[in-house]
Amino acid sequence: MKSLLKNLLIFFFIFIVIAGLFYNAAPSNQEVERISINKLVEEINNEEAESIVIEGSILKVSLKGGGKQSVKKEAGESFSELLNNFGVPAEKINKVNIEVKEESGWQFWLSNLLPFLFPLLLIGLFVYFMFRQVQGANGRAMMFGQSQAREVNRQDEKNKKKRTTFKDVAGVREAKEDLEEVVEFLTSPKKFIELGANIPKGVLLVGAPGTGKTLLAKAVAGEANVPFFHISGSEFVEMFVGVGASRVRDLFKKAKKSSPCIVFIDEIDAVGRQRGSGLGGSHDEREQTLNQILVEMDGFEPNINVIVLAATNRPDVLDPALLRPGRFDRRIVLDEPDINDRLEILKVHSKNKPFIKDVSLRRVAERTPGFSGADLANLLNEAAILTARKNKKMIGMDELFDSIEKVMLGPERKSRMLSEKEKKITAYHEAGHALVAHLLPNIDPVQKVSIISRGLAGGYTLKVPLEDKHMHSKQEFLEELSVLLGGYITEQEIFGDITTGATSDLRTATNLARRMITDYGMSKNLGPRTFGNREELVFLGRELHEQRDYSEKIAEKIDQEVMDYINEAGVKARELINGNKEKLDKIVELLLKEETIEKEEFEKLMS
Repeated sequence: MKSLLKNLLIFFFIFIVIAGLFYNAAPSNQEVERISINKLVEEINNEEAESIVIEGSILKVSLKGGGKQSVKKEAGESFSELLNNFGVPAEKINKVNIEVKEESGWQFWLSNLLPFLFPLLLIGLFVYFMFRQVQGANGRAMMFGQSQAREVNRQDEKNKKKRTTFKDVAGVREAKEDLEEVVEFLTSPKKFIELGANIPKGVLLVGAPGTGKTLLAKAVAGEANVPFFHISGSEFVEMFVGVGASRVRDLFKKAKKSSPCIVFIDEIDAVGRQRGSGLGGSHDEREQTLNQILVEMDGFEPNINVIVLAATNRPDVLDPALLRPGRFDRRIVLDEPDINDRLEILKVHSKNKPFIKDVSLRRVAERTPGFSGADLANLLNEAAILTARKNKKMIGMDELFDSIEKVMLGPERKSRMLSEKEKKITAYHEAGHALVAHLLPNIDPVQKVSIISRGLAGGYTLKVPLEDKHMHSKQEFLEELSVLLGGYITEQEIFGDITTGATSDLRTATNLARRMITDYGMSKNLGPRTFGNREELVFLGRELHEQRDYSEKIAEKIDQEVMDYINEAGVKARELINGNKEKLDKIVELLLKEETIEKEEFEKLMS
């Protein structure tokens, strides 16, 4: 309906333009007086007419006084016959300059054919545009099954400046080493073929969100300088059955024509989930798309120089047929960056940002364990925004540390005004966390204590490890439980009551104690085994389902051991708080005064 209305408006506009052109092209008759034949005869007899120009059936009369007149005569009658019929003397006629002009060819034909051709022309234009509209719709319908993959031709001069290489990817050294072989496969395949090696058909990039999977795929394409097709897994699946499989066929057809090249499928778990685990049966559109991917990857001709890169953060839900040798031959895992990798990532993202001289990116890297590459990029961006908000020209350590807390906990909520009583409770709560964390030997050092609200937290105690940890002991978990209960116990000891401020701490402590028993085998009485299998139900999205492999009697024992661990941690926390109330009061006093205590001030208080 919208396209039809648009076409009608176009036709109306064309009609107005053409009519205006013909109107302007027509001779202006405003100054020419139309007279009758009798009047003309009278003027000739009175010798008032100076000249007469005959153009077909139109007589253009010029008077001696300077006037212009026009007379219409019969088409089949000559001018001389007309004058004779009116009895005009020959001597009067001889005194008038008479000129005969024949109509030009184009004017004659235009004047005679235009009334018929103009409507036909409009109808023809209307039919043409309507036919073109229908043809375009048919073309779009035929293109519906074609691949939506975007191609980046790395050999174009425009793209050379924007090319991403391994220099733009910091950290992930092992992953880059594996992918350098992929680049060699594409640039010099002969070396491998001569040794009887088969070029891998697929490389699966596995890692948490933000670890650089897409960036690495672009770097591979940039290093190899080959065409790069990229598409998301969700773009294959449509509401119409068979469209996804058609798009897969079209994608691989284009890839083979552009060989050597790279095909990158982002978030492949959108179509690569395990078959038969959800609704829809074997005729589900997603499963048909997956089947076509399997066929295309397995149907490659040997050494065709097309490598499929795929990225996912959920390798556990992928179909086993997708991961077998011959399809995705390699699996490259991208871990969270360690301190050295974080430092390199910060250097990459800080190239275009001005810093003051005393800025230490090493200190920023030390404070950001668990941050992904995307988190670190976001951190520096937030620091730049905060610096601009303060009308500063260079980024300092204060802005960087504030940005770390903003990324971790959320923005400061200074507008959230607490009463004096609530402020005091919050101060004792956070002081309890900080005191217990400082006194226990296996807990990370306290970097900052604050009673300024951030995100959903009324206050926070920030602990940062001295080095990256990949394994944790049972004793560390028990001490962490004591730290989590430190605020709750402090409220009980100081005020004789508890508040809702410890809700998040209690939930975290309960989950940690349960995981110690059910996942880590750290139970005192149940032995070294795990309890329960957690599986994701595909058709319920992110909802998790726990399949019990233990009885109700064991469930009771698990609950009892969770309570034992929490009570044991509470006893330890209470002992530390009651034995160090002077230090606790010092922390609270400084918090109420300054609202924030940094690491140096805190250690001074504790010493």
